[in-house]
Amino acid sequence: MQRRSLSALALASLTPGAAHAQASLALHTAGAGSAFLPYGEGLAAQLGRANIAVTVRQSTGSLQNLTAVEDDAAALGTAFLGSAWDALQGAPNAGGRRHVAIRALFPMYETAFMVAAPAASGLRTLRDLHGKRVGAGPARGPAEGFFRVAAVAAGIEPVIVSGDPAALAEGLLRGEMDALWQGAAVPIPALTMVADRADTVIFGLTAEEVAEVRRRLPYMAEAVVPPGTYRGQTAPVTSFAAWNFIVANRALSEATAYAITRAALSAADPRAEIHASAGGTRAENARFNSVLPFHPGAARFYAERGVALAAPPA
Repeated sequence: MQRRSLSALALASLTPGAAHAQASLALHTAGAGSAFLPYGEGLAAQLGRANIAVTVRQSTGSLQNLTAVEDDAAALGTAFLGSAWDALQGAPNAGGRRHVAIRALFPMYETAFMVAAPAASGLRTLRDLHGKRVGAGPARGPAEGFFRVAAVAAGIEPVIVSGDPAALAEGLLRGEMDALWQGAAVPIPALTMVADRADTVIFGLTAEEVAEVRRRLPYMAEAVVPPGTYRGQTAPVTSFAAWNFIVANRALSEATAYAITRAALSAADPRAEIHASAGGTRAENARFNSVLPFHPGAARFYAERGVALAAPPA
């Protein structure tokens, strides 16, 4: 199967309009209630309008997507750059395996992390979550990993509850846990689901906690979510954030990678043409990737647009 995929892509790269006549690519996203899934569905539609066939496949998120791309030249993936960093290093949460074939194509959006809790609970800060049951996404997924770092920064030991974001949101509404931690493009779908159906407080981290997280995770940035982002939110929410990128295998043909990148970044209004979360899907935001090497096809597109990229990782 791998050989067949490579052959199809190689033949396409030798044909004028190469990327428009290839076998279908698989775009690995995440599960129901995630931000990756609707973004991926919108991206597949955008690429389809450019005659680039893409099939969306659900997964548990970034780490599974990165492994799928590492192993298959015909796979694309949505990926959080923090997870990509772990995959490159062969970190334990990436299965201890160093991923060497992953290449960046283009930016999706910035992911910010925050908490939803019932307003009546009295929970207002990360420190309040000590000993509390907190939903944190799929087991061993990115959201859980970053929550564990945030918990260390705050000096707390919560009880982590695992599951798909939509299922955890329903569990919070039923009182099966005390709070829900999630990371995605803002507004985060699972937190919006909770805030729209019950009186909810949304909160993040203190400035000191953010600084400690960024010391431990240098690829993170500070994020401030303005009031009114969620129903009932009256004050800014301060937390940390990082970018998500679409990634591909280095064996994907240069012509195909170029065509995919061009088709995605040619959207005049990515929020309307791809998804409401896709405001960051613009060529100039490629500079925020300092984790992954760019695919040569994508790099050619940025050079034509005059976009300066960060130095590739050593």
